[in-house]
Amino acid sequence: MKVIIIMGSTSDEPHAKKITDKLDEYNINWEQHAASAHKEPAKVLEILDSNSSEKNILYLTIAGRSNALSGFVGANSSFPTLACPPFSDKTDMLVNIHSTLQMPSNTPVLTILDPGNCALAIKRIFGA
Repeated sequence: MKVIIIMGSTSDEPHAKKITDKLDEYNINWEQHAASAHKEPAKVLEILDSNSSEKNILYLTIAGRSNALSGFVGANSSFPTLACPPFSDKTDMLVNIHSTLQMPSNTPVLTILDPGNCALAIKRIFGA
């Protein structure tokens, strides 16, 4: 069991830490990367390719604004993809949430807004 966290940028690290602290409490292994689907799609594909033969992994994407990262990961991997986008406030959430929720067909991404609920969902998915 391992969570592969892909952040859109290193500025998402404080949001990721809210999740990884809980994953540590649950004894769930994780690794973290920063790679933008908009600016570094080859790097994202490299992360996906390097984990393609793994078993029992889950991708967690953390990207705000125009969140192409979650859909890109969901469409290019056979593993579950969870999105937990960061927001500075409720207005930011209302403006930007649609880029995370509206995915094209064959792009399954589950969106969870609360970092604690995201970690708990991962725990339950893994049956930890």
